Parts: sequence; C-alpha cells; structure tokens
Amino acid sequence: MTHAVERRLGRDRLLGYGVGSVGTGVFSAVPGLLLLYYLTDVLGVPASLAGAVLVAPKIWDVLLNPLVGAASDREAVRTGRRTRLLAVGAATLPVTFALMFAVPGGLPGGAAGALWPGAAFLLAATAFACFQVPYVALPAEMAGTQAARTRIMSWRVVCLTVGILVAGGLAPAVVDLAGGGRAGYAVMGVVVGAVMAAALAAATLATRWVPSRPGPRQLGLVAAVRLARGNLPFFVLLTAFVTQALAVAVMLAGAPYVASYRLGDYGLTSVMFVCLVGPSMLAVPGWAWLARRHGPVRCYLAASAGFCAVAFALIPAIAAAGPGAGAGTGGLVATLALTALAGVCYAALQLLPLSLLPDTVHADAARTGQAQSGAFTGLWTAGETAGLALGPGLFALVLAGSGFVSAPTESPVPQEPAALTGLLLGFTALPALLMLISLPFVAWYGRLAKEPV
Repeated sequence: MTHAVERRLGRDRLLGYGVGSVGTGVFSAVPGLLLLYYLTDVLGVPASLAGAVLVAPKIWDVLLNPLVGAASDREAVRTGRRTRLLAVGAATLPVTFALMFAVPGGLPGGAAGALWPGAAFLLAATAFACFQVPYVALPAEMAGTQAARTRIMSWRVVCLTVGILVAGGLAPAVVDLAGGGRAGYAVMGVVVGAVMAAALAAATLATRWVPSRPGPRQLGLVAAVRLARGNLPFFVLLTAFVTQALAVAVMLAGAPYVASYRLGDYGLTSVMFVCLVGPSMLAVPGWAWLARRHGPVRCYLAASAGFCAVAFALIPAIAAAGPGAGAGTGGLVATLALTALAGVCYAALQLLPLSLLPDTVHADAARTGQAQSGAFTGLWTAGETAGLALGPGLFALVLAGSGFVSAPTESPVPQEPAALTGLLLGFTALPALLMLISLPFVAWYGRLAKEPV
C-alpha cells in the first residue's frame, strides 16, 4: 500500500499538504515576533509580565499536545483519517489569533492590559495544537521512504517559509499602513487571520485522502508515551530540534527591538525578516539535493554550525550599524547580508529534522508493531512549542535584567546603554550559544542512525 500511496504523490497533493504550513508558519512566527513588542511598546506591559504572558499559554500547549496526539491516533484507528481534529483547529485558530491583537480601547494599558491578549493566546494555542499535531503526523503515513518524505517536507518548508514571510513581512507592514498603535495591530490580526484561515482550510480538505493506520488497537496517552519511551533516536533528535527552536524564537523576539533601538527604524523589522526568510525558501531545493548526496544528518550538522557562526558574526555588524556608529550604512548592509546567510542555514533547520522525524516513527513501528504517529508528533510539537514559547520569555528576561524600560510608542523612553547592549546580545550571542549546545545532539543522532557525521 505504501508504494501505491507514494505513486499518487503528485504536485497537487504535495501542495495540498504543504499549504497548511502557511498558516502554521504565521502562528509560529507572529506571536514570537510581534506579541512581545505589542505588549511592551503598545500596551505598556512590563517586560517581565509580558514574558510570562507569552510563556504561560505555551506551557499549557506543552501539556496539551501529547493528549491531542493520543486523541489523533484514536481517531485514526476508529475512522482511518485525522481530518476531524484538523478541521477543528482550522476553524478556531484564525479567530483566536485575531482576538490576540484586538484589545478593546476601553481596557487599560500597563499590567491590566496583559489579561486580554494572554487569554486569547491561551485559546489560540489550544486551537493550534488541534491542527498542528495531526498535521505533522501525516507525512509518516503519506510515504514509506526517506527520499519521498524529504520531498514532502521540501514542499512543506517552502510553504512554511511563505507563512513566515507573511508574518515577518506583511504583518508589520499592515500595522504601519493601518496607523500603528492598538488599531493598527487589530487590523493586522484580522488580515493575517484571514490568510491563515484560507491556508488551514485548504490543507484540511486536501489531505482527506491520506490513510491513517497507527496500529491494531487504540492506545491511551500513558500507553502511547510508554511505547515511545524506548525510542532513543527520537528523543535525541527532539532535543536538538527543541534547542534550535528556542534559539530561533529568541532571535525572532529580539528582531523588533534590534530594528527599533539598534538600527533606528522599526520598519526594518520587515526588511530583516525578508532577508532571513527569502533565501530560506530558495535554499530548500539545494539542501534537499545535498541531503541526498551527502546524507541528511551531515547537512543538518553543517547548517546548525553555520547558523551559530552567523549569529556570533552579527554582533559587530549590528554594533557598527547603530546610530552614531560612524559606519552605519556599511554595518546595516553587513547585518542584512548576514541575516540572509542565516536564512540559508535556517532552511535546513526546518527541512532536515522534519524529514528525519518519520524515520524514527517507522523504526519504532518495527520495534513495537504500533506506528503511533500521533503520539510521537504530539511529543514533538510539545517540545517545539516549549522552545517557541520559552524564546520570547527568555528574551524578556534579558530585557528585564539589562534594565529595559517598557513604554507605549506614543511616549518613548530613552534606554540606558546596558539595555541596548542586553538586547543586542540577546538577539545574537544567546541564540548562538543555544545552537552550539544543539550540535552534540545532532552528532549523537547521526551515530544512532548509523550515518557518518
């Protein structure tokens, strides 16, 4: 059956699956990129409290994702499909996303202003889990070979890149065009939510053909996790991926602050994002070719090390681009060029671990007789969610520790040199160190998979 399914993987079905990542990419990127800045610089929420607002819903999501994974497997055993949960997430996520940025004008700013976006983010995180967990489980059931799954993931990562471009390029631009402030962010939430709704609905309808057969019997959460516990390659790969997701999330959260306070123009947030994500989309076919030629783990290790080196190199580039630095133009060009190089590495950090994930599921099926894709992807997305959640929270701690003062954009407050240094190092050195920590785990996975690194 696997080979018959693979023969049906035409471009229409690859695109039908991949387009869902436009929506998931938007939701993964926008809160990390804009929500922290929205809380501190539009609503005037203190940085430490703003960080807690971003982390709390994601902690809930970490607990929820394994439950959704087990529920998705039970649905697959019962119906042979994972469509129902996908549809629930597709219908509710765009609405709750828009609500995050639609704080009513009558509500106060400051600490009290954190309640509305925090509650909406909690609901949005729940909706996201309902879509993302079964969505990530599908490639293991669409193809039975590593080469075919890399092809599927290539389409997905290109679409994911489009979603991130929407988040980083379109979202800040819509805020500016709508006049900024609370009203500008509210308009952005509706516009970007509509894009998200179209992508999620299209993927839900386009993947109804995928047959899901996780195993001969339904497993509860405890039984599924107990079954997965013996899969060491999965947990090693997950550790590398989560650490890198944390690094990228810290960098995303820091981008608006670097653009505003180090480069002198909030509008450069969109430019930096396009420089990061645009090359990423173009680099996906190249990384897929290199993975076939040299092995996915070796390429994954090279991309991780490259991203680490680029993050460190951004420190002097951004410092030279700062106001009054003398070499501002040259520093800005270097900053954008390095950001584009980071984008080339980022493409591999998305493509390769996701193409390796189904390998661990299939290997576990041979060991246990149960291909519990939902259980594994529930754990995977829980880890990814934790990394994406802790990133803005970690950057918020850097802001608080370096003396950053939150204030609405209408009443800006000059920042002390320590705060400017803190946000620079939080955007560069901290992600670089996290990426460095991930390298031994990538190498360890290669040894477990018996692929030379």
